[in-house]
Amino acid sequence: MGWNTWFRWRRMQRFARELEIGPETRVLDVGGTPETWEMLRERPRVTLLNTPRTKAEFPGAAWWVAGDGRALPFRDGSFDVVFSNSVIEHVGDAASQLRFASEVARVGRAYWVQTPNRWFPVEQHLLTPLVHWLPKAWQRAMVPRFTVWAALLRPAADRRAFYLNHYLDEVRLLSATEVARLFPDGRLIRERFCGWTKSLVAVRHPNRRNVT
Repeated sequence: MGWNTWFRWRRMQRFARELEIGPETRVLDVGGTPETWEMLRERPRVTLLNTPRTKAEFPGAAWWVAGDGRALPFRDGSFDVVFSNSVIEHVGDAASQLRFASEVARVGRAYWVQTPNRWFPVEQHLLTPLVHWLPKAWQRAMVPRFTVWAALLRPAADRRAFYLNHYLDEVRLLSATEVARLFPDGRLIRERFCGWTKSLVAVRHPNRRNVT
């Protein structure tokens, strides 16, 4: 098990404990994959919501819906839990992230939303130290030339260009303060690595508000 897989496995175990996830729990996974749920011994009733182009990639998904996390096609409180892992930083600007957060809170009686911490020294999409702290103009000059992600994975040229352009144009990393503001009725969990906060999780328990 690689270190990143281990982090995800440990996160999923805590998610299941925190929100008392069982086989009858109705979960909406916004932007996720079926493999995530294989990490749990007892799998809940999961509906995956993702972009239309991903349907062919998820043959193992029992329930799959095409949609946009900023405008979820469900009524208020439709799910016991809305789950999202490393998605909110991809949806666009601050206004888009606020819409995403509001939709998560509307549709789920509880939620669990994870995102990488902006102040962790290694940028977790590009696996490249400190690059995300540079001015955007410097990132645009550096990222197409070298990232640890590209050096390790050696992706095809079209995939490399798409991924790097998406990172430069759309990814907006969040701090703990920003996550707390987006989810004011939730509690903030800090996942740490070597003393640094690696990831942030906003969690709201069922029938609980303004948890501190």
